[in-house]
Amino acid sequence: MTDLHLVVPSAVDDPGRPSGGNTYDRRVAEYLPSLGWTVHEHAMPGDWPQPGGRALGTLARVLSGFPDGAVLLVDGLVASSAADVLLPEAGRLRIVVLVHLPLSVMDEGPSPGQPRDPSRTADAARPGGGGRLSEGERRVLSAAAAVVATSEWTRRWLVDRLTLTPDHVVVARPGVDAAALAPGTATGGELLCVAAVTPAKGHDQLVSALALVADLDWRCVCAGSLTLEPDFVHAVREQARRAGIADRTDLVGPLGRADLDRAYAAADLVVHASRAETYGMVVTEALARGLPVVATAVGGVPETLGTTPEGDRPGLLVGAGATEELGGALRQWLVDPALRRRLRSLARQRRDQLTEWARTAQEISEVLHQVSGGERR
Repeated sequence: MTDLHLVVPSAVDDPGRPSGGNTYDRRVAEYLPSLGWTVHEHAMPGDWPQPGGRALGTLARVLSGFPDGAVLLVDGLVASSAADVLLPEAGRLRIVVLVHLPLSVMDEGPSPGQPRDPSRTADAARPGGGGRLSEGERRVLSAAAAVVATSEWTRRWLVDRLTLTPDHVVVARPGVDAAALAPGTATGGELLCVAAVTPAKGHDQLVSALALVADLDWRCVCAGSLTLEPDFVHAVREQARRAGIADRTDLVGPLGRADLDRAYAAADLVVHASRAETYGMVVTEALARGLPVVATAVGGVPETLGTTPEGDRPGLLVGAGATEELGGALRQWLVDPALRRRLRSLARQRRDQLTEWARTAQEISEVLHQVSGGERR
């Protein structure tokens, strides 16, 4: 067995703040011991990626206690916001950074061809953001022994925008657990959104789109944290109330695994209106249950939704910020039984192509073994 030091934010197990990144860290950590790794976890206190001096000091003390040549797998939420701590250690430690979401991704706006969203700025979200954030992240990732990205879109972004060497960045897509097929209802009106209620996840856009189909029969359950952006949560609730759809738009907060499984089982369609997404694990969670997806075509979402072997998408993609287009896609779904049957069939076909967590862990393990042998990627 080879020692591995896993450095993650302390919020990784916070039930009030579930996230795809936290799930990824947890599941990979579960599988790595079976692949020859003794995992030593170090949960870093602090409000990452705004850690503050005390949190950075704690991280520095923890890293200083590792022996020369120790292999580290560091969550990007920590690594990319701690350049002053990580860079001095990069020469003696073998650091692999796991990038779920590049922190500087919003500095330059959306991907080429997608409109900039004025409500999303790194400076507004993080003190000291902007160019300093991008430069710090670039320096950390360049100095790491290897970088693991969770999608090909993220890998391209890191190479193109942060000028990382292409062979320095490896893709290990998130896995998904097998799940029972959701039976669906005859009308298709049970909609589900799984995401923290924040501007990044676009619940305001979702409510605007739902208001455009208020004349139809549907109910939308929104499962996700309500504490990260309380003012935004209040605004979304007020928006739904003014639109006359508050009684059909349920912001139920984060759900535990069993309750979330029940929510998926009761759904007909998963709706994902995110403004920025590097992968979108909720998409594969839906497909694992044979549920079609209506989503904004941002970042890695088209890659995640994918196609069947015949090239058909198991859902509908709309433009970033295109509220009317999103509303139109929902209307299509709700009024067209033939479309619903077709997309359900395609989702069930796509279900058979999904990656398992064991494969994700194996891909990361291969990177770690190369790094532990002194081979830089």
